[in-house]
Amino acid sequence: MKILFVCIGNSCRSPMAESVMKSIAAKHNHSDWHIDSAALADWNVGRSPEGRALEVLAENGLTSDHVGRQICSDDFCRFDYIFGMDESNLADLLQLAADAGQCRAKVELLGNYRGNERDKIIIDPYFERGIHGFRRCFDQIVICCENFVKSNG
Repeated sequence: MKILFVCIGNSCRSPMAESVMKSIAAKHNHSDWHIDSAALADWNVGRSPEGRALEVLAENGLTSDHVGRQICSDDFCRFDYIFGMDESNLADLLQLAADAGQCRAKVELLGNYRGNERDKIIIDPYFERGIHGFRRCFDQIVICCENFVKSNG
């Protein structure tokens, strides 16, 4: 299984999702899963995740050694699933997938795996002051990743 998480800048949501999914996959003995994250924009290429995202990961016993990168057309052929965090991400990803031509990746919202929750959007905490939004975002991601593994594992 190859999974790519994508958000606008690859500094908050997608690297947190990458770390969470790596942890959950390991707990379920899916050591053969390849999990990565990327950005739609190039703002954070070569950078570490946002400090507040790293802080929330650490609070939950997780780390990230991710270095920001931008999605490329090859990703649509290399990954089985590409998850966007919100409807804007999804629309951009679907357009990039169409431009990439024949690809195998299933492109969808990570929030589709939130279970009974109505809101399928993983909130973008970047512009919020403080760390509360990052914690809420983390909690959303955990639910989605756990549900995805249960349905694919």
